[in-house]
Amino acid sequence: MKRETLFTVFSNIPTLTTDHLVLRRLKASDAHDMFEYARLPEVTRYLTWRPHPNISYTRQYLEYLGTRYAVGDFYDWAVTLKEDGKMIGTCGFTRFDTPNNSAEIGYVLNPAYHGKGYATEAAREVLRFGFEQLKLHRIEARHMVGNDVSHRVMEKLGMKIEGTFRESYLVCGSYRTVTVCSLLRSEFDLNTAHNKSRS
Repeated sequence: MKRETLFTVFSNIPTLTTDHLVLRRLKASDAHDMFEYARLPEVTRYLTWRPHPNISYTRQYLEYLGTRYAVGDFYDWAVTLKEDGKMIGTCGFTRFDTPNNSAEIGYVLNPAYHGKGYATEAAREVLRFGFEQLKLHRIEARHMVGNDVSHRVMEKLGMKIEGTFRESYLVCGSYRTVTVCSLLRSEFDLNTAHNKSRS
C-alpha cells in the first residue's frame, strides 16, 4: 500500500454505516459528547493520554484534528448512534505499516454505552474497511494488561494473541505491560463467511 493512498482516503474520510452506528469524521461540535467520557479517569486508565481537564481543551483538540484530516494523517472515526446521532466514542487506525500492508486499530467508548456490543460493531466495520477497501494483509490491536473490556472486544473480532510485551509502555510515570492481538485478511474472510452462514 502506498502513502498516497492513505492521503487520498483519509483527507476526505468516508462515512461508514453499520446496523446501529454511523462512523464519520470527528467535528468540533462533538466536544460536549467527547468531554462526557474523555474527562473520566476510568476511561484513560488503560490509555496513553490523560483525562481532558475541561471542555475547552476537548474543543481545541477536535479543531486540531481537523488540520490532521486535511493533510490525510489522521485515521479515526467518531462513533455515533444511528438513532439519534450521539457521539459515543472513537474507532479507527492508530498507525500504518505501508510497506507490509499492515495496520493497528484502536477504540475508545463512553462507559455509559459499554455492554451493548457497540465497540465490537464499530471495530468490525473498521476491520472490514481495512481489509476490503485498503487491501491490508494484517491488522493488529494492543491493550494494556488489566483492560479486560478491550481484550473481550478483540476476542469477539476473532483476533489471536501474539504475545505480551512486559512493561513496554511508560505511561504517566509507570511501566505498563501490553498484549498484542492480530487478525489476517484470510481469517477475517472466514469469520465473515461463518457469521453470514449463522444469520
